[in-house]
Amino acid sequence: MLEWLRQHDPGFAALRRAARTALIMPAMFALGDRVIGDPVVATFAAFGSFAMLLLVDFSGPMRDRLRAQGALAVACGLLITIATLASQTTWLAAIAMAVVAFGVLFAGVVSSVLAGATTTLLLAFILPVSLPGPASSIPDRLAGWGLASAASLLAIALLWPAPSRDPVRSAAIAACRSLATRLRTGVGSVLGGEGEPSEAERDAAVAGAEDAVGALQKAFFATPYRPTGLSTAARAVVRLVDELRWLSAILAVSPPRKAARGDPQAVAVKSAAATTLEAAADLLDRPTRSPGALQAALAGMRAALAELERSTTTMLPGDVAPSTAASDARMRRVVTALDPSFRAQELSFVVAQVARNTDFAAAAERRSWVDRLLGRQPPGLAGPLSAAQERAGAHAGWRSLWLRNSLRGAAALGLSVLVADLSGVQHGFWVVFGTLAVLRSNALSTGQNVVRGLVGTTIGFVVGAVIVSLIGTDTTLLWVLLPPAVLLAGLAPAAVSFAAGQAAFTLTLLILFNLLQPVGWRLGLVRIEDVALGGAVSLAVGVLFWPRGAAAALGDALSEAYAESATYLAGAVAFGMGRCDAGTPSRPAPTGEAMRAAAASRRLDDTFRGYLAERGSKPVPLAEVTSLVTGVAGLRLAADAVLDLWQTGGADGGDRAAARRELVAGTELMTGWYRNFAASLTGRAPVPEPMPRDEVADGRLVDAVSHDLRGADGQATGTAVRMIWTGDHLDAARRLQGSLVGPARAAAQERALG
Repeated sequence: MLEWLRQHDPGFAALRRAARTALIMPAMFALGDRVIGDPVVATFAAFGSFAMLLLVDFSGPMRDRLRAQGALAVACGLLITIATLASQTTWLAAIAMAVVAFGVLFAGVVSSVLAGATTTLLLAFILPVSLPGPASSIPDRLAGWGLASAASLLAIALLWPAPSRDPVRSAAIAACRSLATRLRTGVGSVLGGEGEPSEAERDAAVAGAEDAVGALQKAFFATPYRPTGLSTAARAVVRLVDELRWLSAILAVSPPRKAARGDPQAVAVKSAAATTLEAAADLLDRPTRSPGALQAALAGMRAALAELERSTTTMLPGDVAPSTAASDARMRRVVTALDPSFRAQELSFVVAQVARNTDFAAAAERRSWVDRLLGRQPPGLAGPLSAAQERAGAHAGWRSLWLRNSLRGAAALGLSVLVADLSGVQHGFWVVFGTLAVLRSNALSTGQNVVRGLVGTTIGFVVGAVIVSLIGTDTTLLWVLLPPAVLLAGLAPAAVSFAAGQAAFTLTLLILFNLLQPVGWRLGLVRIEDVALGGAVSLAVGVLFWPRGAAAALGDALSEAYAESATYLAGAVAFGMGRCDAGTPSRPAPTGEAMRAAAASRRLDDTFRGYLAERGSKPVPLAEVTSLVTGVAGLRLAADAVLDLWQTGGADGGDRAAARRELVAGTELMTGWYRNFAASLTGRAPVPEPMPRDEVADGRLVDAVSHDLRGADGQATGTAVRMIWTGDHLDAARRLQGSLVGPARAAAQERALG
């Protein structure tokens, strides 16, 4: 049994929650019913314990968990008060339920803490709004929920405390160290000599880095919502995911080569990057330590990068001859020789981003409690309110899956309150809770969960009816059976199935209400009817609002994200071309394009999580879908790199007309391909073939640069190097196409068959 639990409940998270609830819920119910003698206090104490211990499980250090649990208790108290006041009038109760449901559901996009508490917050409103009571009942209701909340704080701190866990942070630390090892192994292979690693050591370093980045990606997508809260440190850490995945992709396409021994500056940059990654991992692991080591490593990498840029200018040809077979071959050799320097510059940009976000996270952790209380942020990072506005703004449009789900959930819950009241059912609470339990991302999944919910409820009713009939009026045995029933109700959904959880929950409620007011087996029959009614409401709203499901929405989200990211890349190149020539009108930085690309990426992330959570088989292999999703991050980071390249340097002499024309033409071709690719993801166009490398265009760019960008001494300038590297970033976006076309064609084939 223990081994079975370990397989079905990793880390015993569900068992921990269920065991706590099995101890606390009966105790709180007994306190309200037998000691205080108030059935209202007893009811709210029981359901409050269920909601505060079983339906929410905050992560992180104990201090943060208790703070979140306390804030949740206060929010639930406010919702109970509003719901009680609205419960007296049918139309007001329905409207209030819809408004509160939308607010609670949509607020989850702002923070994983809010998203994880959604069901508890909704239950705190559903219970009082569907059990009409006068304003004078508010103190009793708050007293019951308050007892449960206080007990939940003690239980979380004292009863089988969960270890402090932040899976994304832990996986990011491991990924930083593994990627640093891979870099050092590659540097050793290039340098050769006595310390050159063996082939087995190189293979082990590569495999270790790929496994670590894979584990980071798995941890990132392990929850149905983006794992970042409003805390400054959490917001900084989650940014590392895309950066470390892209760094791994860069290393995968630039294996160590003996030819790179002729470019010691590139080797120095890679070695400095490895040192920076190691320092970032150490600071992320112990954020309260001094950031001096990371800052020194970052300064060393920047110095090595500056030397690399200086040395690269000497590799450009000193004279330009008319195009001949010999000169074309020479140009190809120049392009090849420049490749190691670009690879070093490309990875140093990503490593610098990793170091920057690590420094932010550590600075946030080192803040005093006064600064935390006042919301003072480390320099350079937006505050929680600005971050919340940015995230909510990204979903303020019909293209957002999160917005549509929030509207659909609000309509379903509001309608269920109205139906429960107008139909005159005995326990309107179960109609609303039945709606909440089976509501899923599309009509088909909702329909399946209606069936599962009814099957589970029926099984629980049958078992409970037999038990209640055998026991009769002996409440002592019911009290004995209550804790095991609660334990099973908490463990079954995670370890067995949704239907098993419904069965165990029905059994628990039969026992609970027969302790409050003995009515025998008839209560179970009433609940079956109410769950069926709630499921029908959920199914009807699902059909009306959004019957397609997450799979169809994923194609739209991918298309939008690629189109916006391509526009951002074009804006970054245009900005650079305006900066490289003093005679050209300067163009502002593409801030708007960057924000729209980031917003589209966030909407894609949430849609992908909905796709992962949706029940049923996936027509396209998950690995291929993930490749399409992560490709967006690669395209955006390429644009970020181009923007960073030109923000740190400007014009330094020379004519740039020909070089600028080559880069603008290459950018138009690149962005045109990605716009066609975006259209293919929604079936509006065929999937385009990947663009082949245009070595002739590469030669023309080097030719133009070496002709147009000469300084007074005849030497190529830093602007020349940045233009060459801009072309290389565009080529990185071109290479990305090869990993995208296969998955896109598989998705198109499934669409055609469907």
